Amino acid sequence: MKAGIFTILLLCCSNIFMTFAWYGNLKLKEMHISTDWPLILVILASWGIALLEYSFMIPANNIGSRINGGPFSLMQLKIIQEAISLTVFTTIAVTVFHTETLQWNHIVAFLFIIAAVFFAFLK
Repeated sequence: MKAGIFTILLLCCSNIFMTFAWYGNLKLKEMHISTDWPLILVILASWGIALLEYSFMIPANNIGSRINGGPFSLMQLKIIQEAISLTVFTTIAVTVFHTETLQWNHIVAFLFIIAAVFFAFLK
């Protein structure tokens, strides 16, 4: 049980870094910080952040995988990761990027994702 919770916490950390690696450059442009940065610098900065993301993702998958004695199958790990990814992304998009709002169709989509997690754990 502890391995499962630890895996989920590591996946949350990983996805926070992933979201900033993928979308942080847009916020920096919006704040007029990186307006003149060449694309290669934006890519390298994102890779640096992605390295931190991988520093959480790889241990999460190793600890959580049944292959290494963890509680989750590969399919379950992936579906958990996707659910966490969308949750983290939505939280950051709404709180950091104030141009985004949560709509009813987003909530319905999340309910389907929660259903996917439920079905992934059925025997």
